[in-house]
Amino acid sequence: MSKLGTIGARLHRGEVSYDFIGKRKIWFAVSIALIVISLGSLLAKGLALGIEFKGGVEYQAKVKITNSTVDDVTAAVKATNAKDLGDPVVTTVGDDQVRVQTKPLAQDDIVKVRQAIGKEVGVATDQVSNQQIGASWGSQIANKAILALIVFLVLVFGVIWAYFREPKASMAAIIALIHDVFITVGVYALIGFDVTPATVIGVLTILGYSLYDTVVVFDKVRENTRGITGSNRFTYSDATNLAVNQTIVRSINTTLIALMPVGSILVVGTVVLGTGPLKDLSLALFVGIAVGAYSSIFIAPALLALFKEREPGMQALSRRVLAKRAQLGVAAGAPVPAGAVAGAARTSDGPRVQDDRPKAASATAGAPTASSRPVRPTSGAGRPQPARKPRSKRGK
Repeated sequence: MSKLGTIGARLHRGEVSYDFIGKRKIWFAVSIALIVISLGSLLAKGLALGIEFKGGVEYQAKVKITNSTVDDVTAAVKATNAKDLGDPVVTTVGDDQVRVQTKPLAQDDIVKVRQAIGKEVGVATDQVSNQQIGASWGSQIANKAILALIVFLVLVFGVIWAYFREPKASMAAIIALIHDVFITVGVYALIGFDVTPATVIGVLTILGYSLYDTVVVFDKVRENTRGITGSNRFTYSDATNLAVNQTIVRSINTTLIALMPVGSILVVGTVVLGTGPLKDLSLALFVGIAVGAYSSIFIAPALLALFKEREPGMQALSRRVLAKRAQLGVAAGAPVPAGAVAGAARTSDGPRVQDDRPKAASATAGAPTASSRPVRPTSGAGRPQPARKPRSKRGK
């Protein structure tokens, strides 16, 4: 068995563990800091919406890419002095194509910019393609994406509630999901990558992945907490922490396996192909999967434990477990020994039934009780044996 597999087996058996739930204030502080940074980036810089969302004109032309291609084409387009041109976005696609995006222009200015690009890259004007994109198309995509997100969240809330029979599990999962999306969008605002329809598809995709990982952890939590109020060994937070430790190796493995191909696509899309939908899609997936794995381990279970620990039954359970630990000198977070719990359970189950049978004064718990029958001092077996009269003398 590999070293990671050995660690996973020991984590699953509870032989070693890390206190994820007990240190939840640290994870909450980290998440709050990330959300504040994301919110600050959105307010300060905003999202760099692609031309599909804000409308404009896109040109493409074949050219052999050099180190000065972007600067040369940018200067040529600006030299046209087209009205409302602004700052054109010039990017390369692969190693043989240049793409120019501008704000919406008048028809005369569209022709003028097209001629300038053709002259700069050394091709005929009719070999420079141009496409006008209206802002209404992007607006429709954005509205449909928001509607899809709302419907998705409502359905997810209901399905998790029905599956776990626990609305607090739905609340924790949805909060973790919003946390993932918000940080992913904040990364886009912070870095300044264009938000395109491919980005929207990527963000919607990570919702499913993040939720899947969270549900796996919650399922283990449900298994560990089934009938927990009838025992005095664990608090709800202890059982949740055990579930996280039991599933963390699986979460790490699945996350790494998912990140490796997505990371490869991101490198290919960014370094080899340049700007394009492949980069937009893979970047959203890469950030979302990483943040989703973090929230499924550190945020969602901690939120669920926080919500459940507010219930009166769980608070009473915590008091009993803490009292038993203090009585037995058990460290915080460690399970109360099963034998001690069994004794406590008998004590708590109402008054005991008095045992009227005679007991030897020196008898101790677990020691055999001396028989009232007469015994002989020695025997072949080396220990006293019951003395019994022969059948002929016992009477008939």
